[in-house]
Order: sequence, then structure tokens, then C-alpha cells
Amino acid sequence: MEIIKYSEKQDYRQILQRPYSANKKLRKVVKDIIKNIRDNGDKALFELAAKFDNSPAMKSLQVSQEEIEKAAKNVSSEMKHNIQLAATNIEKYHKADLPSGSWVETSSGVKCWSKRVPIEKVGLYIPGGNAPLFSSVLMLGIPAKIAGNDEIVICTPPNKGQINPLILYTAHMIGINKIYKAGGAQAIAALAYGTESIPAVDKIFGPGNQYVTEAKQLLSQELVSIDMPAGPSEVLVICDDTAEPEFIAADLLSQAEHGPDSQVICVTTSKKLSEQVQEAVDEQLQQLPQQNRNYAHKSLEYSKIMIVKDLSNAIDISDAYAPEHLIIMTKNAEEIAGQIKNAGSVFIGKYSPESAGDYASGTNHVLPTGGWAASYSCLSVDDYMKKISFQKLSQKGLKNIGLAIEEMAKAESLYAHQNAVKVRLAKIQQEKEND
Repeated sequence: MEIIKYSEKQDYRQILQRPYSANKKLRKVVKDIIKNIRDNGDKALFELAAKFDNSPAMKSLQVSQEEIEKAAKNVSSEMKHNIQLAATNIEKYHKADLPSGSWVETSSGVKCWSKRVPIEKVGLYIPGGNAPLFSSVLMLGIPAKIAGNDEIVICTPPNKGQINPLILYTAHMIGINKIYKAGGAQAIAALAYGTESIPAVDKIFGPGNQYVTEAKQLLSQELVSIDMPAGPSEVLVICDDTAEPEFIAADLLSQAEHGPDSQVICVTTSKKLSEQVQEAVDEQLQQLPQQNRNYAHKSLEYSKIMIVKDLSNAIDISDAYAPEHLIIMTKNAEEIAGQIKNAGSVFIGKYSPESAGDYASGTNHVLPTGGWAASYSCLSVDDYMKKISFQKLSQKGLKNIGLAIEEMAKAESLYAHQNAVKVRLAKIQQEKEND
């Protein structure tokens, strides 16, 4: 990692530029895949599974009940317990986060309220490239089950025509059995358009690489709703001289190992700590398995350690970067956390590793990346629902606001709007005169 002593004269946006972008070449590849799925459906999915997912002999896109039952036998009792522990905490958090319905009388006789209705059909994308992310089944599936969506389907990349048993077991455990062998941008297109095997959905959820993210964003412009731009992983750590360098290094590497397009940033007020973190990163990197080490090593080429003059400066830089994950290891970590404006999820204090949020603390690990945390929220049950507004006006209510409506409609030259109120007020007046 490059260590930079930051000066306010420098442009930190340039320093912290992310290593990926939706370039023209990537966009063309994704557009071609989307068109292929739209035009050729299942046939294209089988061809792309053979090309990208080492699955040339796959006979069916849908996972069979037999495969699901077999998967459960291949998951240890200990792992089943671990998954259940995580599921319980995730369910507790998301149920507690449910909004409570209420109504308001905006004027006398004018009652307004809203109702949350589950989106009918949702598609969940579970990454399975560098690692089979069965934890994402919990993060995406549990809020969907709480919301009560009518149809919940999963797409996840196969390997040699098979889905990892942990993914299948976890999905079955929470009650999702419509699982399809499709990955990458082609899976997103299949969920958007529908194919002979895979049903079209109303909204697509889930993280993925830059191809998946690009496909989601392109299709959201014309056809289907999406949760958020959730692309390559990233973490930013704010720390001072009270922090443990080996903890920081471990957190940085936990995101760097996701893939070569991930990015990790450390912002510290201590030059000594920056050097200790660098040493700890180098040491811990060598302890990772070869593939994880390769991914992390590439990610670290685009990653930075920044030395800043004070924590106020660190907060400003973090908010400008708007990280997916933000870890705060400072003397007054909770106080610093209270000042943060832009982050997907915040981890406070030295005993709150980012891994806790990835698996079992209860919060959701599907988060906005690429700076989108400045305007997008962490995934919640609310994302699986749509809100319908209601209003009920009595005669008194319409009389109270009717004149204002008429005048506003007239000012916009919308005379039919004006008349919709005018005829009702005339009727009320006539009934009053006849009494």
C-alpha cells in the first residue's frame, strides 16, 4: 500500500480514485450479453455457463429438489448451527427495523396515510465467483421473507454445473427453493426479461462484480427496478495512535481478498501507525492462501494509507469517499461515528470488525459501493416493499382546502383539475341550501 502524507492542497478525490469504472468496453460487453439473453433466453444461458462458469454439460438451469436435499447432507452440524445463529440475528435486526404505519390529519377533515405492500416478484443474485457467498442468501432472503414477497427466486453461478451446498442449504433453510444456475450479467438479464426457465421479476437485489453492477444499472433504466449499485467491495478505516495496527491490517485484507477490483483505504493521524499498518499488512498477506493472496495483492496496488493532520480532516475525506464499509478505531470512536454523513455501514471501536457485519451481527451486508453511499442506504425490508399513499376527505375537509386547490390548478392552467373540486363544492353548497 502506498503511504501518502496528505496536504490540504492536494485533491483527495484524485488520490482516492477507485480502480474501476464503467468504461465503454465493459459497457459494450454487458450490452451484448443482455441482448443475447433477451433474444435467445435459455439457449444463451447454457452457452454462457459453458464459457464463463466451467459448466458445459449442464442439463437444467433450475436446481432440483434432489440437489437441495443432497446439499443439506453435505453441510456439517456445526456449520448449520453457525448459519442459524447468523439468521436469528439478521431476522431480529430487520424485524426491529420495520417501519410502523400511522396516519395524519393534515387539515380538519383531511386524513392521509400510507400502506406498505410487498413487491410481487423479486430476484436475488448470489455471487459465486471468487467465493460462494452463502451469507448473501441470508442477507437478501431474510428481508424478502419478512416483507412477504409472493415470488422469490435466486440466481447464482454454477461450477461444473453444480451450486455450492452451503448456498443451497441456506436458501432451503429460510424457505427459498426456486434456485437457478446462472451467474454474471447474463443472470441479471434473465431476471429482468425472463427466459423459458427463469421467471421475470419486478426488482433485482444483490451484490456482484462490475459486470453484474453494470447490467443492473443498464436494465434499471428501461425495464426493472434494482436495490442499489453494489459492486466491488471497499473499506475505509479511520484510526489514531490508540488503534491496534494488526487489527487494521486484518480489516483491510478482509476486503482486499474479495477481488482485484476491491479497494481499501486507511486514514490516520499517526505516521508511526501508518508504518506499523504497512508492516502488518505485508506480514498477514503472506499468511493467506495463494488465490486470496493474489486477489489482495492486486487490490493493494490501488489502495492507500493517508496521514492527515487531525480526525476532522479524516472525517471530511471519509465522507467525500462515501465508503461501503467504514471502521472507526479512535479514542472517541462513537463520537466520531456520530459525525459521519456518508457510509454504507459503520463499525465502531476496535472490537467491531467488518466481518461481523458480513456474517452475524444482524445488519445487512448488501451496501452501496463506488461512492453511492452518499445517496443510497443499506439494504432493508423496506426495499422489498412499495408504498401506496391514501387520503380520505370529508365534506368539511374538501371545503377547508378546496379553494386553495382551485386557485393552484387555475394558476397552472389545469382547468379540469380545478373543476374536479368546483363541482363537488357546488354539490355541497346545493345540499346545504336544500336542507
